[in-house]
Parts: sequence; C-alpha cells; structure tokens
Amino acid sequence: MQRQTPQPAKGQSHTQQSELKGEPDRPLRPTQTDRRYYLFLVTYLVLLSALGSFVNDMYTPSLPEMARYFHCTASRAQLSLTFGMIGLGIGQLLMGPISDHYGRKPVLITSLIVFIIGAVASIFSPTMTVFLFCRLVQGMGAAGGYFLARTIPADIYHGRDLAKLMALIGAVNGLAPASSPVLGGIIADHGGWKMVFIVLAAFAFLVLCIAPKLKESLYSQDRTTLPWYKTLPGYIRLMKNTPFMVHISLKGCTLGLLFSYISAAPFILERHYGFSQTMYGVIIGLNSLAVAAGSMLSLRFHPFKNAVALAIAILVPSIGVGAYALWHIHSFLLFEICTVSMFFGGGMIFSVSNTLAMNEGRTQAGEASALLGVAGYVVGAVVAPLVGIGDILHSTAIVFLSLLLLVVVFSVWTYRLKPDLDQ
Repeated sequence: MQRQTPQPAKGQSHTQQSELKGEPDRPLRPTQTDRRYYLFLVTYLVLLSALGSFVNDMYTPSLPEMARYFHCTASRAQLSLTFGMIGLGIGQLLMGPISDHYGRKPVLITSLIVFIIGAVASIFSPTMTVFLFCRLVQGMGAAGGYFLARTIPADIYHGRDLAKLMALIGAVNGLAPASSPVLGGIIADHGGWKMVFIVLAAFAFLVLCIAPKLKESLYSQDRTTLPWYKTLPGYIRLMKNTPFMVHISLKGCTLGLLFSYISAAPFILERHYGFSQTMYGVIIGLNSLAVAAGSMLSLRFHPFKNAVALAIAILVPSIGVGAYALWHIHSFLLFEICTVSMFFGGGMIFSVSNTLAMNEGRTQAGEASALLGVAGYVVGAVVAPLVGIGDILHSTAIVFLSLLLLVVVFSVWTYRLKPDLDQ
C-alpha cells in the first residue's frame, strides 16, 4: 500500500506543510551564507529589542519629577508604565498574525512610525491623562520591533542554533537596559523629562532609516494564505499547547519581577535613599548587566531547561532576603546585592523561556512571539501600580514574594517537561 502524505489544513503556510511532510525544503537564508549580513542582523535585532527596553527604562528616572509636574501621586505616575505595557501587549497580539500574513518588514516600518508619533505627541501632553494615552500609542509602536526581535530568529533557526542566537541577542542587548536608565537620568537631569522622549523619537527614527537594509525573513511561500484577521484563532491553538503555555507563564512571572523593580526603584532609590536621577540610572544600569550575564550562562546547560534549576536556587534566597530587607533593615547595600542576584537569575530564565517557547511555537512564529511578549506585559501592567500603594517598601516586598511563588511553580513545571531542543 502506498503511504499517504498528511494533508495540511486550509490556510496553513508552506513551512507548516513542509514540516508535516518532514521535508526541510526551505532555501538557505542570507544569515547562513553571508557572515557580514549575519552580524548586521544580530546588531539590528539588538536595536529592535532595545527599543522595547527604552520605551520603559529610559524615562523611569523621571517618574518622581513627572509626578510633581502633573501634580499626581506616585501610583498614578507609575500607571504610565502600565499603559506602555498594555500598548506593547495589544500591539504584539495584532502584529503577530499580520506579520505572518504580510511579512515582517511592512509591520516593522509601520510600527516604528507609530512609535515616533506617540513619542513626539507625549512631549505636548497637558495632563497625565493625555500622557497615558500617548504611552499607549508608544507601546503599540514599540511592540513591532520588540516581538520581531524574537520572531525573525525563529523564521531562520530552530533548536540550539535558535538558542545561541537568542542568547547572543539577549546578552548583547543587556546593554540596553543597562545604558538606558543611565542615559535617561543624565538627560532628565539636564533637559527635563520631555527631552527623554525627544531622544526616544530620534532613536526610533534611526532604526527606521536602517530598516531598508533588512532582508525579509518570512518568504512569501511561508506566509499564511488566509486573511490575517481569520488567523486569530491560531492563538487558541497555541494556548492549548501546554509546554508552550508553561514557558510563557514562566517568562511572564519572571518579567513581572523586573517590572516591579523598575516601577518601584525610582521612588526607593531617589526618595528613600536620596540618590539623584543620574545615580539612579547608573545603579539600574549596572544591575541590568547581570541579566546579560545570566543569559549567557544559561547556554552552558544541557538540556537547556536545567538552567532553570540554578536560577531558582538563586532567586529564592535573593528575593526572600531582599523582601525582608525592604521591610525591616533598610540597607541599600543589602538591597542592592539581592537585586543583582535577582537580575542574574532572571536573565537565565529569560533566555531559557524565550527559546523554549519560540521553539515550541515556531510553526506559528508571529503568534507565538506575540503571546510570549504579552505574557510579560500583562503581569507587568498589573504589578506596576501595585508597588506604589501605601508604603512603597512594604508593597514592593509583598509583590516580590507573590511573584516568586508563581515563578517557582512554573519553574518546577518547566523542569519536569521533556527537553524540546536538539541537544
């Protein structure tokens, strides 16, 4: 009897059909044949991912100043982080299926233009309400570059090759969260919070000018044939994929720790410990280098998921002691040691969860990348204003401990899953 090839469902891409047949018939990509283009691609993906970091990290030193400027509470000023995260989440959900249908470059160019408009408009905000809307627009614009920095590698690589590229981008891009608060603090000290958004708009414009050199990573034969709005149910299929959901839940809860710190740190470091905006930026920048170090260390683990076990061994004592220090000790040195340890363990989890999730959902790379990004920003949008309720030291400690419990649960779940990368 002749063996029959499984028939793809209507609307599936050429890549999905090829994987059903077991035929790796896609041609070699420029990154696999041209070393110079590979280096350009890595650099450009770092810039795209950096834009996602800049949209939140660069202006955080200005939060206390903005609270005074708009005559609002700390919690309301922190809502600007929440609205930016909501925009990042919505933008990624929309751009996932759109980019799967039309390609990555059109989505990239459109999103950069949207971000520039939002950044420029925020400078003229007369009230905090208007500023919050501008932050929503900025988030939707920054979403394009942020999720494409994960999606484009998944278009080209899989397995440990994907892990290496994702970890390299993550490690190099550790310079973004490391440098953006420093730059933001210096800019805010000398030019005020509005100058920060002028610089953000200029950075996005630079990335936009370089975009024509980027080659489309999703070939026409690999794109979905159905209209993009009819592919939205693809999110449901991904959400029924248990390993994928475990990976993105782990990423989301861990990223929530980072966003809790980012939201609370300006008030803790500037108001409680008396640091200037510039020094706040320096402290945040040095802490963020630990994320890059953790990301690179995770590559040494085989299977890749084993890095999560070490990350948890670091996170539990660092967050536990850090929360106790916030509540009772009020020692900056102890708080800083715990923070660096938390960032290092978080970097390991970011690298593992990003790679495992994208490898699991690579046949729907756009939607998978969108859900992966949304997971973190959903958690971040919730916790950002919570750390500003009441005594910010106590509320931050409570949020840290609550998120740590969830991170432990999903870390154990991840560790118990079968390895899904080529070893």
